[in-house]
Amino acid sequence: MKPLGRHVLAEIYGCPFDVLNDIKKVESIMVNAALEAGAEVREFVFHKFSPQGVSGVVVISESHLAIHTWPELGYAAVDVFTCGDKVDPWDACNYLTENFCASHMTAKETVRGIIPPEVVPQAAVNL
Repeated sequence: MKPLGRHVLAEIYGCPFDVLNDIKKVESIMVNAALEAGAEVREFVFHKFSPQGVSGVVVISESHLAIHTWPELGYAAVDVFTCGDKVDPWDACNYLTENFCASHMTAKETVRGIIPPEVVPQAAVNL
């Protein structure tokens, strides 16, 4: 069975404090990462914490991008989940790494939705 999606979990390090602590900058970079990867943006919401940090999500037709920043550590935890073949989550992760001015990024990909044959509903067998 073909997987339903790809989910990349990225650890982005060495980012400037002022980038990761600026809600408008983080929002803009995240939305543009989705667009750069070829995704269709539906909605987005971001929150600025006190004394620092930003969390947010970009909902795309193909799934989502999410971020949590620790500006005091120069660190951002990011996940990019895409369904279908149109959007490559790595394009978004590479865009984020570059635009957050990161010194280093590590990431791993998990393939989502590979359902073992014994648990596939009968209606889904012919998909």
